[in-house]
Amino acid sequence: MAKDDTAMPSAIIFTDGACKGNQFDSATGGYGAVIQTTTGHIELAQGYSDTTNNRMELRACIAALKSLKQPSQVTLFTDSKYVCDAFRQDWIGGWLKRDWKNASKKPVANRDLWEELIPLTKVHTVTWEWIKGHVGNEGNERADTLACMAAEGRLMVDQGETVVTIANQG
Repeated sequence: MAKDDTAMPSAIIFTDGACKGNQFDSATGGYGAVIQTTTGHIELAQGYSDTTNNRMELRACIAALKSLKQPSQVTLFTDSKYVCDAFRQDWIGGWLKRDWKNASKKPVANRDLWEELIPLTKVHTVTWEWIKGHVGNEGNERADTLACMAAEGRLMVDQGETVVTIANQG
């Protein structure tokens, strides 16, 4: 059954991922998300060990979409071209046609997280918006602060499903 977007609640989401020592063994990272709905404001953050920046960008989007209590019309702002382009340029469609191989015929990186994120985009109607990071956008700056704080806090092992961890609610 098709989603009726006119009856859906709306949400504006800003996400960011951070990683200290990205691409090196034992890198620590975190995700941050700022979510504004008609019923309130919520901030999410969680840190992970042995991770990458791209994994934290994906986990931020996953956690934010998982946190919504009902199917919603979402505008999701991210400074990750990796995440945004996968949807806006339909990289995902190509990956699926090639059995999870990228254009270079290599396995798609972070497949586990893509497989967690894609079904959430079928529950919600998501408009993906890329924004330049670190230029003073309040939502992006707050998501970045949350991600950086999480990367220095209590860390989880970067395996399994994304955990939604509430940092602030109002």
